[in-house]
Amino acid sequence: MHRMKNIRNFCIIAHIDHGKSTLADRLLEMTNTISARDMQAQVLDDMDLEREKGITIKSHAIQINYAANGQKYILNLIDTPGHVDFSYEVSRALAACEGALLLVDATQGIQAQTISNLYLAMENDLEIIPVINKIDMDGAMVDEVKDQIIELIGCKPEDILLASAKTGLGVQGILDAIVEKVPAPKGDPSAPLQALIFDSVFNSFRGIIVYYRILNGSIKKGDIVKFVSTDLSYGADEVGVLKLALDPRPEVSTGDVGYIITGIKNAKEVRVGDTITLANNPNPQMIQGFQEVKPMVFAGIFPVDTDDFEELRDCMDKLQLNDASLTYELETSQALGFGFRCGFLGMLHMEIIQERLEREFNQTVITTVPNVSFVAHTSNGEVVIVNNPSEMPEPTRIERIEEPYIRAQIITKPDYIGNIMTLCLGKRGNLLNQSYLTTTRVELVFEMPLTEIVFDFYDKLKSQTRGYASFDYQPIDRRDSDIAKMDILLNGDKVDALSALIHRSRAADFGRKLCEKLKELLPRQQFQIAIQAAIGAKVIARETISALR
Repeated sequence: MHRMKNIRNFCIIAHIDHGKSTLADRLLEMTNTISARDMQAQVLDDMDLEREKGITIKSHAIQINYAANGQKYILNLIDTPGHVDFSYEVSRALAACEGALLLVDATQGIQAQTISNLYLAMENDLEIIPVINKIDMDGAMVDEVKDQIIELIGCKPEDILLASAKTGLGVQGILDAIVEKVPAPKGDPSAPLQALIFDSVFNSFRGIIVYYRILNGSIKKGDIVKFVSTDLSYGADEVGVLKLALDPRPEVSTGDVGYIITGIKNAKEVRVGDTITLANNPNPQMIQGFQEVKPMVFAGIFPVDTDDFEELRDCMDKLQLNDASLTYELETSQALGFGFRCGFLGMLHMEIIQERLEREFNQTVITTVPNVSFVAHTSNGEVVIVNNPSEMPEPTRIERIEEPYIRAQIITKPDYIGNIMTLCLGKRGNLLNQSYLTTTRVELVFEMPLTEIVFDFYDKLKSQTRGYASFDYQPIDRRDSDIAKMDILLNGDKVDALSALIHRSRAADFGRKLCEKLKELLPRQQFQIAIQAAIGAKVIARETISALR
């Protein structure tokens, strides 16, 4: 029991670019967890891509040893992504903690994603320690940001810590606050094993390494463990804790964050949010909150050269081991040959997968227009899930189509309310609520169809508000909608790769733009080419490429 009193599990909640990874660097440096030789900026973001974009894509965990008031403490930092696409991963990482540092940039104030992750943390009953970062910058508005934090979580002004992660100012105070305020883990070391999986990574030599937090019981090297949701058992070849590298131990016990290697090679057997228990003495209770990750956006990925298909398939398999939220199935297209229909958590996720295919696997791929998943009800009572325009039943057989809706939360300055209203109402949005968080911050809540967001919403939002709006969404339900399938015809022949599912009121506009674009791109031939956009048999837009004379 003595050990458990001195364990602190915590994470850092922050918006993109508020200095989360830099603060993690300082914490590791000040406690000498990392020698000066291994130190580099954003040490926990180990993908090149994470460093370039300045975002955290995968969760990470690391153990810090810290001595305070004559006692040795073990602090487990679980680093989480800040982006809305990865919110399920964040929710599992939060479930593995007892406390959270709420990190807010002194020059920017509170942003939408910080708020949504903060609510997740509050639902998990975490102790929240507010920290204002970047106080050494010229534009720091410490008092205003203090007021925003007090209004949001109702703490006292003296509870808010001031720090600058870049210079290391105030970081000592953060360490002491973690020891004082974050509660020690509760749990029964003698109960049957119950551990929550919050992440997994693929290692080409060892198979899949699973990260977990033990809630009850303990796990020893050589135990036979069982994963509850898949009901499969494995031998624990190696268990241990996470320092900068893996640190093997004979036993990991209650309250600890650790890893286990069992030689699993198939990504589908490990799910974030699953529960680990012992095969001979099982704890049948699943840890609450486990859910299958649902993809929101679908797009086709095809190799540029059709001969590379087998190679692309291997790459997709390997990528899925590292990123369990990627789903894909086979797809064929007359124009593009064999490829995959992939499901992503959102637009950023799609961009990252594309980048990783190009960087890590040298695959150049063609991506089709992204779309969301619709549900079509046919006249004879069938229900068809449509992830791809070619799966759409004939218009004569369709009774109604449902599309997914989301609840979007936008936080911005009052000057831009008009622009945002115009943008969202133009995207078939519906304003639910408008409230002032402070005099200079307003929160708008819309209901919108997800389809409208997939295309270019985020870029437009940023340009309409000069980058001063932050955006966050959660799916709500499906609603009936007038969705039509638009085909592009070249001299009367359908090109299936260019088909799109689109709301009927939008189709004419979108069709016209697409035809104009194709007219620019396609080379002229010895004969005339007619480019047409059609819904069913009705042509809604046309461009003609005249023949070479």
